[in-house]
Amino acid sequence: MRFSSPALAMTLLATLLPALAGYPQAPQTPQARDVAPLLAGPRQAVQQADYRVTGHLARVDAKGTRTTYDISIKAHWFSGALKILVDVTAPVDARAHILMEMRPTGQSSIRIAHPGDQTAAILPFDKWSDGPLGPGFSYEDLLEQHYFWPGQAALESVKRGARDCDVLKSTPGPADKTQYAEVRTWLDHSIHFPVYVEKTTKTSGTVKQFTYYGIRHDGGIWSATQIEEKTRGQEGSTFLIISRGSPKANLTLGDFSPERVTHF
Repeated sequence: MRFSSPALAMTLLATLLPALAGYPQAPQTPQARDVAPLLAGPRQAVQQADYRVTGHLARVDAKGTRTTYDISIKAHWFSGALKILVDVTAPVDARAHILMEMRPTGQSSIRIAHPGDQTAAILPFDKWSDGPLGPGFSYEDLLEQHYFWPGQAALESVKRGARDCDVLKSTPGPADKTQYAEVRTWLDHSIHFPVYVEKTTKTSGTVKQFTYYGIRHDGGIWSATQIEEKTRGQEGSTFLIISRGSPKANLTLGDFSPERVTHF
């Protein structure tokens, strides 16, 4: 089951991607390593995305108080663009549909509709760092567009827990709409699936840390059942938990139409 940055997937959906290539175990300098094979698996998986998932977002604050939103996510790649539709289904007063579109050229967009809206409103870029439960899992985090940024470097090979990982450093170009200055991804050496990610913000240098749990291979696709976000130096965390889904949903453009986005 694959979700991206899909990403609310909304990558979750693109971070849950299969790997197609391997690398030497010994540390090497970025100049000595070819980054293209490291990117091949994640990029191809984004361009083959076609899935539905359901689950919930849960925020645990510094005092241990838990707030939960139920969500469903669907995503599909359409000739040059990944479309992700997130449905916040509960609680009732938080109902919303969030339509995200990621283009490798950097022209991403986010639209939001609430019950009663006739059209979905464009989310201003300065609101991309928000999210249903605050900035932990922001709207942008569901796009997972960093695999397509122009700045890519293969860093060292290191251990992350029991896993041998290759570290990928991604930096955006002038055309990329993003709150992040860089993203570092620890990809499992054998399957090239992310096990840990650090995202550094442009304005404050804050580092958001994403850890992937329950990594499994189902139907030929690698996925994680849970992602935890923690902001370095702050108490509390946010979880994206996937309960079930389909990696081959046979979605069409109609599933992401303006009428579908405003229909509750």
